[in-house]
Amino acid sequence: MQANHSSAKASSLAGYLLTRNSLDFGSGVKVEYWLSTPTGPCRVVLDSQRPTFFVRQNDQAGLQKALGLLKDGIETKILELTTFEHEPVIAVYAKTLSLGYRVVDLLNRHNIEVLENDFRPHDRYLIERFLQGSVEISGESTSKTGFTEYVNPRLTPIDYHPDLTTLSLDIECDLQENLFSVGLACQSGPSKTAEVIMIGKPEASTTKTLWVTNETELIRKLVQRIREIDPDVICGWNLINFDLRILIQRAKQLGVPFKIGRQGRSASWRPRFNDSSRGYVSIEGRVAIDGIDALKSATWSFTSYALDYVANELLGRGKKVEGDVDDRVAEIVHNFQHDKPALAAYNLEDCQLVLDIFERTKILEYLVLRGHLTGLELDRAGGSVAAFTNLYLPRLHRAGYIAPNLPSDGGLASPGGYVMDSKPGLYKNVLVLDFKSLYPAIIRTFKVDPMGMIEGLKDTDKAIPGFRGAYFHRRRHFLPDIISKLWQERDIAKLEDDKVRSQALKIIMNSFYGVLGSGGCRFYDTRLASSITMRGHQIMQKTSQWIEQAGYEVIYGDTDSTFVLLADHLSRDECHQIGHELTSSMNQQWQQILNDDFQLDCYLELEFETHFHRFLMPTIRGSDAGSKKRYAGMTVDQQGESRLVFKGLENVRTDWTQLAKEFQATLFAMVFAEQDPTEYIANTVQQTLEGKLDDKLSYTKQLRKRLSDYTKNVPPQVRAAKIADERNQAIGKTLKYQNKGWITYLITVNGPEPVEYQESRVDHQHYVDKQLKPIADGVLPFIDLDFETIVSNQGELF
Repeated sequence: MQANHSSAKASSLAGYLLTRNSLDFGSGVKVEYWLSTPTGPCRVVLDSQRPTFFVRQNDQAGLQKALGLLKDGIETKILELTTFEHEPVIAVYAKTLSLGYRVVDLLNRHNIEVLENDFRPHDRYLIERFLQGSVEISGESTSKTGFTEYVNPRLTPIDYHPDLTTLSLDIECDLQENLFSVGLACQSGPSKTAEVIMIGKPEASTTKTLWVTNETELIRKLVQRIREIDPDVICGWNLINFDLRILIQRAKQLGVPFKIGRQGRSASWRPRFNDSSRGYVSIEGRVAIDGIDALKSATWSFTSYALDYVANELLGRGKKVEGDVDDRVAEIVHNFQHDKPALAAYNLEDCQLVLDIFERTKILEYLVLRGHLTGLELDRAGGSVAAFTNLYLPRLHRAGYIAPNLPSDGGLASPGGYVMDSKPGLYKNVLVLDFKSLYPAIIRTFKVDPMGMIEGLKDTDKAIPGFRGAYFHRRRHFLPDIISKLWQERDIAKLEDDKVRSQALKIIMNSFYGVLGSGGCRFYDTRLASSITMRGHQIMQKTSQWIEQAGYEVIYGDTDSTFVLLADHLSRDECHQIGHELTSSMNQQWQQILNDDFQLDCYLELEFETHFHRFLMPTIRGSDAGSKKRYAGMTVDQQGESRLVFKGLENVRTDWTQLAKEFQATLFAMVFAEQDPTEYIANTVQQTLEGKLDDKLSYTKQLRKRLSDYTKNVPPQVRAAKIADERNQAIGKTLKYQNKGWITYLITVNGPEPVEYQESRVDHQHYVDKQLKPIADGVLPFIDLDFETIVSNQGELF
């Protein structure tokens, strides 16, 4: 793109960060940010940024010796900063990125530990200035062709919510990755469109189709249309590792510049270090968001992440071509050869499904808000550690400390959440009392904080005791205040029924404990994580003790939930009243004990969560001991409508058959309603053995490793997958199960067989013994019935 040589003028503009980059430019480092603003895209350029890292002052002699081997371009400076071990440090500044890498490598070879060397200049610039997602740009701006540019402006935090132009992209190709068409759908911004670029001679089609003669023209037309639409976000399904990977690779093979970035920059794809089948994409000024990764980051969970499955779950509709991969590809190839309008409709529908899923889940709004709260990039998958670091590091520096490096041992295990031995039984009137966000509440109350522990250990007499030797300063800390702010914002979001904001805040808050307990975080310390989980154990045990002193029986406790048994004869209203009275009493006692024993304000809050009208706590299979993290219950609302709730049982597990799930739901409903299930059990067993329920017998399980990695232990799903790919190879089909994935199979008289290649008769007795019997055995003993007796007597019932 050519610049528009208009004169610069002073201005201010709100923007949301899209992409960021640092590169050596001339004799220095240039940082570039692209932002979405109310007036269109904006490019911010910062000159003279320097890679920065630190070494201990007692390594100064070795540092100078190492730097003596280099020429100019390195500056050192003694700062009033120390490590967590209270060792003063020296800052090292490199003039260029390449020089910075050389210095770090040289220091490592001299056994000099380098601190905070993993922050690139564009990230450090934002982090140190508390810039997270939304910024205000102040300075002299210049109008360019298609964007506004600022050079060395002032950036400050601001609350700005962007209106992002989002383009959904989907390709169609054959198994050799020869391109047929590309679908584009955009419902936002001035360039709304729904179109398909298709190779072929023009013909009538109900879909807007741009016809091209070959792949080279297709890619050129796609580049042209993306630059004309000018999206902030490009979204798709498996977008990074399929659509964009193929487009970038085909463009390179064909010698076509794939300049879909802003300012005419080329897009690039690079594989991950440990998995060449997955990678990263870079598009200057635009964010590529894969729908699968985005939904996972917001804790959406599906049995399968195939577009057709997710679309049916969320939207009630799916793709226009169904069947397995080879069948779909065969139909796509057939339509490309004989019915291009049908292929165009299919291609565009995939684009529209992705846009509709994004709208249904509000996933883009979630990612924008997450970025505003934590500074994470829109396309960042996961990122809990980075989010914590973004929030914590600038505060730490201002308090006079340098962050530690990752633990060399990878992190020692810390105790998990509290789980009480359960009391198995079939009960009436069980209350569930939950501590609201227990771990964040512990952090707030007991001032659990990385720097707070370093400060607390200086004077343990005045500090708050933790666990495993930890002490926390009463005033010098940051994490409790960060949590408090997020907590207050979440309370407001819940009052305003802002589900997206509430969910984002919940995920961020709850991730902080996991971060402190993760060896992948530079602030990891087993004393920190233990001071949270072991305090949780203490709180749960004390709460149970108080509840039992009040005259009630506690039958189970799990992490932050306490299960309280009430009398059988109590009404729903009476149970609810007791639930509210108990939580009020417990909260008052915690406030009192924390004030008296620790002189602390209490942020622990016990809530009355659920009243189970009927409740089952099963035993561990083959034992009389109560199970953990597994139960079922029935709630009844004010209108008398009942609802079954399963936790950890077969009904909510993806690796059990549909037969098992339906059998368990019906059986438990009958038991909870005090109906005799004998006839239902016998009838289900008989129908299973007669083959009348064969459509409900398939297992769907995930292959968590490459197929070739299963050598010693070969479970049924792996055996089925190996059979399937042996057959696929024999008939020239794609090998589907070599690199993880999901397999659907049946157990036959000859063992597991994939459903697509089932040859043997179904082993119906297997399903009776391994699916129906375990479920029945989990509940029948509590009503004095026995599965084997029912089955052996079933002839007498009919």
